[in-house]
Amino acid sequence: MKRKRLCNILLILLMGTTALWANDSTQTVKPSVYQGVLLKLDIATPAIVAGVSKGKMQNYELALNVRLADRFYPTLEVGYAGGRTHKGDSIQYNAHGGFLRVGCDINPLKKSAAASPHALLVGIRVGTGMQAAKTDCWGELVAGCQVEVAKVKNTAFYMGWQGRLKVLFTPDKKNLTADQMAPIYIPGYGHRHHLAWGLSYHLGWKF
Repeated sequence: MKRKRLCNILLILLMGTTALWANDSTQTVKPSVYQGVLLKLDIATPAIVAGVSKGKMQNYELALNVRLADRFYPTLEVGYAGGRTHKGDSIQYNAHGGFLRVGCDINPLKKSAAASPHALLVGIRVGTGMQAAKTDCWGELVAGCQVEVAKVKNTAFYMGWQGRLKVLFTPDKKNLTADQMAPIYIPGYGHRHHLAWGLSYHLGWKF
């Protein structure tokens, strides 16, 4: 009788433990709002700019984004561009200066129970090129992805890419003298056209 009662008690405890384990395994884990900062180095744009300009132009840029709630990525991008953009029979045009972009990316994928380290990103930027002759500004639509490739304790390493469609906001004025002409090349944007494009491939470090 005592043995039967003991078996029943053990069976009840086992069933209760199993129920609790099953409940914990299916319970959704809500990610924290702040999920780290990612510092990214673009390695594609320097190669593209150097290749298109045949080594006459250089472009370097870094990006910093904050991951919030596994969905929002406020972003700051800074860089420098410079070199010779045009050389004719009687003129040589040199352009150089820094640039700055601010904006936000959104991960449109549905959030899972646990925050995923990978993300599909779409977003917008507002940029400005800072050089001695003129300050220009533009907008960008961006889309791409980033993937975690390695993790060591509280840090992680990422790779990813983004495509950019750029629209110039600064209008050109007509009937200007040579000294008043707008720069041919805008740091961070490219050659002065109403529309431009860009492609970045970055290596990132999350901390």
